[in-house]
Amino acid sequence: MYQKAVEKGGLAVVTGAASGVGLAAAKRFLQAGLGVVLVDLPGEALDKAEADLIELADTSQTVRAIPADVTNAAAMTDLADQVFELGEVAVLMNNAGIALPTGSWENSENWRKLIEVNLFGVMNGVHAFLPRMIAAARPAVVINTGSKQGITTPPGNAAYNTSKAAVKVMTEMLAHELREAGAEISVHLFVPGFTYTGMTQKFMPEKPAAAWSSVEAIDYLLKRMSNGDFYILCPDNDVSEARDRKRVEWALGDIVHNRPALSRWHPDYADAFATHEVSE
Repeated sequence: MYQKAVEKGGLAVVTGAASGVGLAAAKRFLQAGLGVVLVDLPGEALDKAEADLIELADTSQTVRAIPADVTNAAAMTDLADQVFELGEVAVLMNNAGIALPTGSWENSENWRKLIEVNLFGVMNGVHAFLPRMIAAARPAVVINTGSKQGITTPPGNAAYNTSKAAVKVMTEMLAHELREAGAEISVHLFVPGFTYTGMTQKFMPEKPAAAWSSVEAIDYLLKRMSNGDFYILCPDNDVSEARDRKRVEWALGDIVHNRPALSRWHPDYADAFATHEVSE
């Protein structure tokens, strides 16, 4: 569906587009021939991203930065109004996200902030754009950015994991409902691996050898999306596709085999998991 959407032309709308994978995706969509609408909080980073893409665009391509807070449903509806005045939407990438420290019984304000951005930000994008994308009756794609932390849910940040797990389920429901409605819109869950972005740069001044760049993650997304894949779990320089599959299998096995929650990190299951992860 992605190739059909690109051939039809139109706009790619990317939230969280001022840096990281959002900006890398916007550049790739522009290079594919689409116009691009960059969405992020107002500021120097968004202005620079717009200027950089204008330099790359040809005279026929729209490049527009529109500041918007994805947690504000009214602002996202206003964003959609502005976008559809510019043209049809070929790609909607709900990518904006944040990471803040949380614990299961701590940091309640951070819990709310994470859920508002990471979950309701995606929902607001879907609700603002999908009705008109469906009505347009044209090939299009929706990409929601999830996380492996929403699939295998490792210990360390309860709210972040919860928000990304909810994005996974929301995206699965969206794909099913669009398919049942006969809409010519494909949906994809984009799950980066260890990727060096502006978010991780705050904690790691230098790119670790294990991390992929944002461009590597987006190129992997485009390849898998062009193949029609829904679940797009990116490897990195440390974790292979095969290892990802083993980790997901183990996480689901906690339910099937009635193991303790998050048994991958339980000392009684350390040897069993190590054997599973390297098994053929």
